[in-house]
This record gives sequence, structure tokens and C-alpha cells, in this order.
Amino acid sequence: MEDNKTHFGFKQVNRDEKAGLVKEIFSNVAKKYDLMNDLMSAGVHRIWKDKMVKEIEFSNAEIRTIDLAGGTGDVAFRIVRKAREKNVKCQVDVVDINQEMLNVGAERAVDNNLFADLKFTCCDGEKLCFEDNSFDFFTIAFGIRNFTNIDAGLSEAYRVLKPGGKFICLEFSKVNDYFLQKIYDAYSFNVIPKIGEVILKDRSSYQYLVESIRKFPSQDNFKKMIETAGFEKVSYQNLTFGTAAIHVGYKKIN
Repeated sequence: MEDNKTHFGFKQVNRDEKAGLVKEIFSNVAKKYDLMNDLMSAGVHRIWKDKMVKEIEFSNAEIRTIDLAGGTGDVAFRIVRKAREKNVKCQVDVVDINQEMLNVGAERAVDNNLFADLKFTCCDGEKLCFEDNSFDFFTIAFGIRNFTNIDAGLSEAYRVLKPGGKFICLEFSKVNDYFLQKIYDAYSFNVIPKIGEVILKDRSSYQYLVESIRKFPSQDNFKKMIETAGFEKVSYQNLTFGTAAIHVGYKKIN
């Protein structure tokens, strides 16, 4: 791949074009993004996100979390509700490059009486607008594979976490069985774009999303990338035969 090129699904595009193309896709799907997640995964994404939030330790009286690529608030709402159950004061900064997604999240937060514990910020995950050592936890669900430069995003995650802070990433991954992979491929490439076409009149956005999953590194390769960014005690757990995986790592304590 040429230095000035990157993948956008299975296509090659200029690196400086990808972020805009990704923003356009999520602008198109923002209002029905969570509905589409339910339809595409038969609701399983909810179980995965619940498992992700269990990686957060609510052992301190006060914590601050950044949820990147979390525009509609699906993960952030889970964090806030769990913190309230544990009687922990928790601020969640919901950060997304797409303002339309954030608008949907803010409206939902008001409707669910969660807005007081949330802050919505439009910001590029590869150039975060937060100071060093700001957060106890860093969560990102189904977002990092859309970055132009994943290494830059991981470096930013490391920078804004406090020493000892925890990185938690939920992302689609590599199915670990040959025959299941064939079934998953058939479903992904034939059914998911069709759902997008029927529900949103937008087949191309979901064709990209399926392709972007296939371009994302394997579990072990992504683990190495997280370690290269400086994180220690990096591990992952597969979900649903490797359809998705949760990766975690900790910022070193100086």
C-alpha cells in the first residue's frame, strides 16, 4: 500500500479522505444506528456491551471515563447506570467525530435522565482535545477499525489515560472456526447490506461496514499494536466464537 493510501472497506483511498468518508457514512445512519445494530446482531451486541462495561472497576468514589466513538451513548449510558447502582460519582465524556451521532446521543440522554453525568464532545480520536492523564478508563466499541491511523488512536488513548488507567476496546474480530467463518461471511455480505438497503435505503454504508470488519487486524495482531502503544498487561477475550473481542490494557504507572 502506498504511504498516502489506506483502505476504505475494500477500496483504496487517499489517507486524508478517509475520515470524511467515514463521517459521511455515520451521518447517514445516525438516527437508526442502534436499531440497525439490533437487527444485524439479533440483539447480541447488547450482551457484548454489557460484558465490556464489566471491565470497569467501580471501586473508587469518583471516576472519569472517556467513551470514544460513542456518539449515540449506548455504552456511556450503561456506564452511568452501573455507577449509580454502585453509588460512584462518574463523569463520562462521550466523544465522536460525527456531530449527528452525538446529537442522537444527547437527545437519548435527556430522555433517559442521564444527561447530568455525560458530556458530549465532537473530536477526532486521533487528535483528542483532552489533557494528558485525564481519565481513569477509556472505552471504545466498534469504532477503532474506522480510524485512518489506528496506531495514532492507540497513542492518544495512552496519553489521555491516567497512570494505571485502563483501556477497554470492543471490536469485531476474526471468527476462530473455518466453517463458522464461511457462514458468517455469507450472512455479512448478503444479509447485512440488504438490511441497510431495506431499513435505511442505504446499502453502500453497510457494505463498507462489513468490509471494514474484514480489514481489521486479528486478535493477536491487535494485541501487539496495543502493546506497541505502551500498554501493559494486555489481554483479550473472544465473544461469540470470535465474532467480536474485548481487548484490555493498562497504562504504566511511572
